[in-house]
Amino acid sequence: MRMVHWLFVVSVALFVSGIGFVIASGRAMREGAPDEAPPITPVASVKQIMSGITGPGATVLYNAVGTIVNTEGVKEIAPQNDEEWASVGNSVAALVESGNLLMMEGRAVDTGDWIKMSQAMIDAGVVALKAVEAKSTEGVLTAGEAVNASCDNCHERYQRQ
Repeated sequence: MRMVHWLFVVSVALFVSGIGFVIASGRAMREGAPDEAPPITPVASVKQIMSGITGPGATVLYNAVGTIVNTEGVKEIAPQNDEEWASVGNSVAALVESGNLLMMEGRAVDTGDWIKMSQAMIDAGVVALKAVEAKSTEGVLTAGEAVNASCDNCHERYQRQ
């Protein structure tokens, strides 16, 4: 009986000290975390983002899959291995992230259509990224059309300004 009592006491002590550790760890994590995110200051212009990130990412997406028909015959274009699929995925991820950069305060042209059109590009890009991850040439082609439409709509509205 004495042994059972001793094991019970030790078990309770370990349990209580474990809870104390978890509480202390949580408190330390909260105390070490900043109350708010550090300020983010846009550096690149919209034109630089378009030229350096958005355009190249979209170009990789548009050129990733397709069909060429000429006098030599029909040639299907698609990534041929995991490395090529990963490269397309990296470019599409950059394209999607560029939409976030375009919506940042201090860079967004307005809080109406600009935001909606940037979000449309992000949404289409996410679909493209999922198609790349699934290695779906048809999905990439379809998503590329949606990305292109979102870009065309935005350029029609804002490029003339």
